[in-house]
Amino acid sequence: MWALHLRMWLLLSLLFALVYAAVVVLGRAFFHVGSFSFYFIFALVLMFVQYMLGPKIVEWSMKVRYIKKEENPRLFQMVQDLSMRAKIPMPRIGIAHVDIPNAFAFGRGIRDGRVCLTQGILRLLNDEELKAVLGHELSHLKNRDVLTITLLSVIPMVAYRIAWHFLFFGRRRTSDRGGNTVLIGLAAFLFYFITNLLVLYASRIREYFADRGSVLLGNQPQALASSLYKLVYGSARVDKESLKEVEGLKAFFVNDPSQALNEIKELKHLDLDKSGTIDASELAVLRNKTVRLGFGDRLMEALSTHPNMLKRIKRLSEYRG
Repeated sequence: MWALHLRMWLLLSLLFALVYAAVVVLGRAFFHVGSFSFYFIFALVLMFVQYMLGPKIVEWSMKVRYIKKEENPRLFQMVQDLSMRAKIPMPRIGIAHVDIPNAFAFGRGIRDGRVCLTQGILRLLNDEELKAVLGHELSHLKNRDVLTITLLSVIPMVAYRIAWHFLFFGRRRTSDRGGNTVLIGLAAFLFYFITNLLVLYASRIREYFADRGSVLLGNQPQALASSLYKLVYGSARVDKESLKEVEGLKAFFVNDPSQALNEIKELKHLDLDKSGTIDASELAVLRNKTVRLGFGDRLMEALSTHPNMLKRIKRLSEYRG
């Protein structure tokens, strides 16, 4: 786990260093501001607002309703058992009233953890697969990476707003510095693109650690592999309008539903007996194979919140349950 924390904090430090440098250039070149206290405080305020309102935004966007134990005793028992194994407080359990099959964890910290399942995933997975997915989400809470990824995502968001302002409103200025506003806007957009790539990289790292965490909590690798396989096929059946509704929350999901149609092409050869699941023997076959991605697949992965699914299942095949 220390390796995950080290990488995440290094990325956080790098991103804030880039932000500081950008503020210095912007302040001195355009506003002639020598003090950076205003910008620093402004960034902190944005982060605090996102920290406080983030869970409510997720709940509203995903139509989450928290349930009581008597409403689904089986689900509560699963989460309770996994929480005890993970040695973390029991999170709140919610049902998201959307058809996209998925699950996600969020909250302000480990004592404010929430684990949510969509209606779609409850209809799709069996008990062992569902436990493996829950183990993945509880590992996110245990690893404390939910808060980190939220803080990281603030930085490209601010850069995007700056770029939008200077590119589309700055040109309306009639002063001699009108050309400078366009340059600043382009620089901010480039900054947004670079920092967003780092955030996506951080998001992909945490998925590998959460997969490993699920296995360490006692779930079989093939159960998680099978659940990922089913989620890809389930997501591919979802209409585009439903996918657009959750576009901003993909980093929280177990898999990226918008990549499902592309991932099916790579995964269709894993289910050797055409049962619709991935069993231990099929995972063993993959273990002995070499996975190589083409340029297009590597580029697509670099622009995604999640690792390439074939690589991810390949990594699971190397674990021992």
